[in-house]
Amino acid sequence: MDLRAYYRKVRAVEAQLEGDDIVLASIATPEGGKDDVFTEAPRAVAAKLIAEGRARAADKPEAESFREQLRLAKENADQEEAARRVQVMVIPSNDLRKSRDRS
Repeated sequence: MDLRAYYRKVRAVEAQLEGDDIVLASIATPEGGKDDVFTEAPRAVAAKLIAEGRARAADKPEAESFREQLRLAKENADQEEAARRVQVMVIPSNDLRKSRDRS
């Protein structure tokens, strides 16, 4: 493998990418890589994966759909965490009556 050609290709791909974080769609590979599994990666990592033929840059609708799914998953996780943090205090009725009588 010619390393100069490899890094030249990586730099060329990186120059074509826009933005800092790129949404990638995986490509099926002989090593067992699955097709169309989406992820987000920094520009340099994305360029390397694209140059190696392991992934492709997602088109705009795919990227928007992926980011929307991430937003919904984060929202659901935040709601579940908030539900776990709800604290309930049980006060026996006798104690409640005593505190009312004092007022």
